[in-house]
Amino acid sequence: MNHYVEGKLLIIGGAEDKKGECKILKRFIQEAGGKESRVVVLTAATEMPEQVGSEYKELFESLGAPEVQVLDIDERVSANRESVSQELQKATGVFFTGGDQLRITGILGGTRLGTTLHSLYQRGVIIAGTSAGASAMSDTMIVGGEAGTPKKDTLTMAPGLGLLHSVVVDQHFAQRGRIGRLLSAIAQNPNVLGVGIDEDTSILVYSDGHFTVVGNQTVTVVDASPTMASNVSEISPGQALVLTPVLMHILSDGYRFDLKRRAANINLT
Repeated sequence: MNHYVEGKLLIIGGAEDKKGECKILKRFIQEAGGKESRVVVLTAATEMPEQVGSEYKELFESLGAPEVQVLDIDERVSANRESVSQELQKATGVFFTGGDQLRITGILGGTRLGTTLHSLYQRGVIIAGTSAGASAMSDTMIVGGEAGTPKKDTLTMAPGLGLLHSVVVDQHFAQRGRIGRLLSAIAQNPNVLGVGIDEDTSILVYSDGHFTVVGNQTVTVVDASPTMASNVSEISPGQALVLTPVLMHILSDGYRFDLKRRAANINLT
């Protein structure tokens, strides 16, 4: 699939700065319309929706968002209510909190709210997610797996929200040593790009298929499409992978990457 993305996404690796410069969250408010924004925070991923929701509400208001609403959708019945979808339809920016990405897809997938989210996305409304909210953006997401040596069948994957195609995202990347599990993921289909996002770092993905790094750490892109040798189909579960060669990009704040060309733009934005 060449059409990687249809709208605008802000995918955050977790633990974004909430007390200092707040570079990533400020960028979200800016992209959502600044002083004219109407932000909706979706707390489906977390088991502490009241605490997490109020934290982000206060943060976004302090960063200049005039209207911030928290939608605590913790069951599919709520996600199918017309009144809830109508609230989401008014949003100029949608923000998914962290928690468990399976809660996001399990609650929203195939519901009226899920359909509304996709229509907002296609209209150009920015959709943001941090940590679990980041993992859920793609059509296939990592839901579990150990750090360490890349091995066969040591990670669990599931269908995501399907906003970002042919890309698998991992978060808290350098901090939790997740390069091995991201390589294991792309070994299963080297047409899929692996994007590992560090904490307090994000990618702002545009509808033309490129992203810009926003934040204070790095983004790692791993591309196995040049691979000439792989043992993923021959080895037994738990055995070590062979994947060679693999192309890797390490990018920091302001650098751009073209998902369609699978190439970095070395000119800063």
